[in-house]
Amino acid sequence: MKKNSILIIGTTGREHALGWKLKQSPKVGKLYFAPGNAGTESIGESTGINAQDVSSLVQFALTRKIDFTVAGPDDSLAAGVVNEFKKKRLKIFGPTRQAAQIESSKAFAKQLMQVEKIPTAEFKKFTNPHQAKTYIAKQTFPLVIKASGLTLGKGVIITKTLDEAKKAIDDIMIKKVFGKSGKEIIIEEFLKGQEVSIHVFSDGKTISIFPTARDHKPIFDGNQGPNTGGMGTIAPVPEISQKTLENIKKTIVLPVIYAMKKRGIPFVGCLYPGLMITEDGPKVLEFNSRFGDPEMESYMRLLQTDIFDILVACTQGKLSKVKIKWTKKYACCIVLASAGYPGPYEKGETIYGLDKADKNGIVVFHFGTKKHGNKILTNGGRVLGVTAVGKTLHEALKNAYTNIGPQNIHFNGMQYRRDIGKSALRGSSDGNKN
Repeated sequence: MKKNSILIIGTTGREHALGWKLKQSPKVGKLYFAPGNAGTESIGESTGINAQDVSSLVQFALTRKIDFTVAGPDDSLAAGVVNEFKKKRLKIFGPTRQAAQIESSKAFAKQLMQVEKIPTAEFKKFTNPHQAKTYIAKQTFPLVIKASGLTLGKGVIITKTLDEAKKAIDDIMIKKVFGKSGKEIIIEEFLKGQEVSIHVFSDGKTISIFPTARDHKPIFDGNQGPNTGGMGTIAPVPEISQKTLENIKKTIVLPVIYAMKKRGIPFVGCLYPGLMITEDGPKVLEFNSRFGDPEMESYMRLLQTDIFDILVACTQGKLSKVKIKWTKKYACCIVLASAGYPGPYEKGETIYGLDKADKNGIVVFHFGTKKHGNKILTNGGRVLGVTAVGKTLHEALKNAYTNIGPQNIHFNGMQYRRDIGKSALRGSSDGNKN
């Protein structure tokens, strides 16, 4: 059996989890990460190539004769990494730049949903801050204000008053806190209900849906504080029924896949709609064109099928021929972040207790870490994702949290949420923070 060399583009816990799962395949040989971190170095080789440096990525794949590439981050996809790899006849998993617009341009996604009658929040888009402020003066609050472009999951601001909304518009469009991503904004109604992350593998025509998941975006317990890239996940979400999942597939996922194909930009890769289950049914908060992070860290603990077979089948238009199996257990991921995150944060803190993480089936995925001699140091806002599984959600969460703290995994200034999965355990979810 041939051992395929794999290049994984990205440097966070998502890519570490992907590599960890791919490493289990008998069809996978050498793993390379671009750029990689201290965690990925335990299973593959770091290339040091920036995930957005498309030309260097293509050259590396050609020079090393890489058999298959997986594109992880949204900004790489938006930069057209899949397009450039395909031009050189290199095999790669992920949507083209055109298909990735469903994430890189919230305006594009909203217009598509409007035309295709896919349920989502009522919205208006603006490129002029004065016009945006005139509009909000006539609206009821709360309102959600979003930068249209990519913002590493942080470009969504929930505003409860007119003054808060004006400040959000100024921050995004005038002060440009999210850079060029804020030249266009979306203002939409605030949705209430149960939040859920849906992921599907797609080959452009056929889909296979993952178990449900729930991310926890705000930095503090109780869904308080500013949004982050995600502070923890659970999967599956106990209160989301199979009937609801089928409804999501019928009213949201399949219509989007068909709409993209109809427009001549078939979506091949992982489509990830973030949803709110409202009293009126499921509605789309936003679309993502790649695996969630930290959702993927939980998902890879549950997937039983060889992921290499799945990824290849998607690129070949043969997803219908792969039977994908998931374990019936529950998984969670608790994110450990640096002090100050999601604002300015310190780097270079020594991480302790990673050698104790083998208890209870714990697997730790690295977001922002680096090696310094025999030590592993913090090197990002989100640092580690502590994952665990259990027969129940309570058991999975207990296993994870037991391995975090002064006597276990810790570093100076470490912050983490202590209520990941709590709303699911009590059977409800409290709020739209995505």
